[in-house]
Amino acid sequence: MLITFKSKSSPEVLMYQEHAQRILDLLHKSPTRGVITAAEAATALSLLEHEVALSKQHPDVDVEHDIHAHEAEDGETQEHAVQQRVGFAARAYPLLEMLRAAKQDGNDIVWGI
Repeated sequence: MLITFKSKSSPEVLMYQEHAQRILDLLHKSPTRGVITAAEAATALSLLEHEVALSKQHPDVDVEHDIHAHEAEDGETQEHAVQQRVGFAARAYPLLEMLRAAKQDGNDIVWGI
């Protein structure tokens, strides 16, 4: 299922629920419907930036959370397969940018409505 994050501060951000779930769990939000208020944006941004930093420090653990981790295909080296993986930091980046804009402009972020 896709989740569409919306804010007046930036373009919409689409994420698969299984990718957004880690972020929403971190923020104690429901994937079905929710809001990150302008007042919550600074705290949410701080929490998400910290989680991104941790995922960069421990890339092996990061892959364990990714149900779509790229596996080696026929004729592909394991090294190449590892390089093709999309980490948490890359997946979270668009929402991080939305949070930064929402915090700066004082706007909410909503989804599921």
